[in-house]
Amino acid sequence: MPEYYIGLMSGTSMDGIDAALVDFAGGEIPQLTCTHSYPWPDDVYQQLLASRHIADDELDQLRDLDIRLGEIFADATLALLDKARLTAGDIIAIGNHGQTIRHRPEADQPFSLQIGDAKTLAQLTGIRVVSDFRTADIKAGGQGAPLAPAFHAAVFRSQTENRGILNIGGIANLTVLPASEAQSIIGFDTGPGNNLMDGWMTKSCGQSFDKNGDFGRSGQINESLLRTCLSDAYFQAPPPKSTGFEQFNQMWLQQQIKNSASENLSAADIQAILCELTARSIAQAVMHHAPDISHLLVCGGGVHNVFLMERIQSALPACKVESTEVCGIHPDWVEAMAFAWLAKRTINNQPGNLPSVTGASAAVVLGRVTDC
Repeated sequence: MPEYYIGLMSGTSMDGIDAALVDFAGGEIPQLTCTHSYPWPDDVYQQLLASRHIADDELDQLRDLDIRLGEIFADATLALLDKARLTAGDIIAIGNHGQTIRHRPEADQPFSLQIGDAKTLAQLTGIRVVSDFRTADIKAGGQGAPLAPAFHAAVFRSQTENRGILNIGGIANLTVLPASEAQSIIGFDTGPGNNLMDGWMTKSCGQSFDKNGDFGRSGQINESLLRTCLSDAYFQAPPPKSTGFEQFNQMWLQQQIKNSASENLSAADIQAILCELTARSIAQAVMHHAPDISHLLVCGGGVHNVFLMERIQSALPACKVESTEVCGIHPDWVEAMAFAWLAKRTINNQPGNLPSVTGASAAVVLGRVTDC
């Protein structure tokens, strides 16, 4: 008998909602049953962009947007159910990551805020919702992110090879899965993924992303600017660590251009450098913290940037770099599946974090359950 959960994911790149229907009837190894991509309405997307500039002490202004996102997450869920020809009664729970507005794990009073009102989502779908996944880990002294490594370990760990799982969303994060269970799993954000490249494409070309990396491929890499970018303290910091758009954004890029006296570079050159920054920061993270991995499996939107994938492979010649597709899981849906898996852990009162990844003092049950 099917054991259905739904995972909803909207990441830093804010390119829409990934909705995944996952069947756990076979145990911990999930089966991806149906998927649906749901775009943000243009006006909501603009409001989300604007929310990044609201001061921390004014975040209560986002209540209306919080409810609106709950409605849109419900629309995405109902569209998925219609596509799968299922009803609310067939689903045990929705795991909703929500849209991150702030991530401040290093603040004097650490917090992470994701919006998308759970009560609205539960009421409109008739399905209980698990949300607010990061808070419990932060209260236990952790970063609250990344949370997907526990799922990665459950579905991708091999007994015969040391693997890395690389998710390239707006921010890139790495999970290190040693073959030996005596070795700890680690995971952390390596730095920018697609967010700087996408932001630059929007600014310079009026396009939301660089298809196949073709624009970046046409540019030349300026080593002075690249070195300046890679000198950012985040790249040298040891794990556990996590980051977001608060750190790596277009203002940050403009400061690096100024610091390296690179104001005269072409738009294509800047795109080439940003692609190389993502590739080299990932490669440096692998070489410093996971030199023994022989297989790097990639998921997230960055897997479709052919030029970026080539640059990562070039920077890691001893490691095979390829899509999670080779393990039977489509790269576009890994993160949404992870939140279906985390919701299942929460409903069953099982821990969902890995202290070796987040730095928490203990493994804890994540999320808040909202009934319909």
